[in-house]
Amino acid sequence: MVRLTKKQRARLRGTQVAYVPQSAAAAFNPAITILDQVIEVTSIHKLMPADPARARAIELFRALSLPNPETIGSRYPHQVSGGQLQRLAAAMALISDPKLVIFDEPTTALDVTTQIEVLRAFKAVMRKSHIGGVYVSHDLAVVAQIADRIVVLKGGEVQEVGTTDDILHNAQHPYTRQLLAAFTPKPRAIAQPSDDPHKPLLEIENLIAGYGDRLPDGLPMVQVVKSVSLTVEKGRNLGIIGESGSGKSTLARSIAGILPSASGHIIFNGRELGRSDRERTRDQLREIQIVFQSADTALNPAKSIEDILGRPLTFYHVLKGKACQDRINTLLDMVHLPRALRHRRPSELSGGQKQRVNFARALAADPKLILCDEITSALDTVVAAAIIDLLKELQRELGLSYIFISHDLSVVEAICDEIVVMYGGKKVEQITPDRLKEPQHPYSKLLFSSVPKLDPTWLDTLSQDPELLNTYCHR
Repeated sequence: MVRLTKKQRARLRGTQVAYVPQSAAAAFNPAITILDQVIEVTSIHKLMPADPARARAIELFRALSLPNPETIGSRYPHQVSGGQLQRLAAAMALISDPKLVIFDEPTTALDVTTQIEVLRAFKAVMRKSHIGGVYVSHDLAVVAQIADRIVVLKGGEVQEVGTTDDILHNAQHPYTRQLLAAFTPKPRAIAQPSDDPHKPLLEIENLIAGYGDRLPDGLPMVQVVKSVSLTVEKGRNLGIIGESGSGKSTLARSIAGILPSASGHIIFNGRELGRSDRERTRDQLREIQIVFQSADTALNPAKSIEDILGRPLTFYHVLKGKACQDRINTLLDMVHLPRALRHRRPSELSGGQKQRVNFARALAADPKLILCDEITSALDTVVAAAIIDLLKELQRELGLSYIFISHDLSVVEAICDEIVVMYGGKKVEQITPDRLKEPQHPYSKLLFSSVPKLDPTWLDTLSQDPELLNTYCHR
């Protein structure tokens, strides 16, 4: 490959060698419909006429368990969920029937029930078409389900190579053993309850939020969050889990005021907040911060890390000069990033580093509540565990509260005092971490049983209730 000319490599890319990126949100053109982008490679390389290409794309949408496979391609990228967009990126790579596919964290944005279906679809397509795959991931449990051999990298160097079974059960290198140890559940530190349990930090009452024109009753045409109520006490954490498109991120955006809620009440520190950010004071905006799932689209690519972190310090705290510079250094230290990175732009950082900058920007406001929307999904297992420890440490020092949105049950279990399960925009169950093995709602049972395990045979032997899958998956 390295000896080929640029023109020779261009003939291979997208035809014989395809790539599924980590961030589908950054890979899709926001101004072009999804189907046109998925079939573009077939037109560029003259692989097939337009009509057969569209039919092949719809076939892949169906194989990858996408909802409404016949019509989803007519949407634009912003009109589908993050998990759906990631599967569409896989369809874009597979449409040319390549010989080699490089999967770069392709299931990072997927909930566990969808992840299983997608992994099974990947394996089935690759086996049927004799496709070779390179699967890049920080999630060893996911890698174990699809890989025959594993290469362990650190600092750009190979640490260990072996069969999946050897790596999981007979690891030789200390770093490999450290990765495996990160999967071992740690004792959960129980947060201290509020001094006054009758005055919670946040109360959500019958919140309704969505998109589109308003109907005569004042509600949005598309309701994504449907009459959700929940409470977060001071110094305690609430986890929100559910499938892709269940309304988790929409709920977080409504709490932050980014997406105006249509109905219901948001009460913070005993005072009702305005429905949108424009109806809230600067101090109310400061006290609730959100860390977005996709750092690629959340960070301004034209600004340095110093500028990105300095803006909230100036906006909320009027810090300038040396005081601002010192606080930026402190923030970088808090999220375990070298201070030397302050002069770089986001494109010069790894996915994990960008997400930590994302979190540092939220901390810069000195908030009381941080909405964490999949903030560890782009981090490798060891760094994710370190970030969780950091969140706990900051909570003890600063008295923070978190709403932790994730499809990674182990992460939510490690940090949250209560866990809300959402499905179809509704709260279907609220449960404590110590009761996770005893869920009451059928969807919760399906969700909790679908968490990948460090066992190469787990995916192939996993038996799921077809009735539950048909009822609760891929709305």
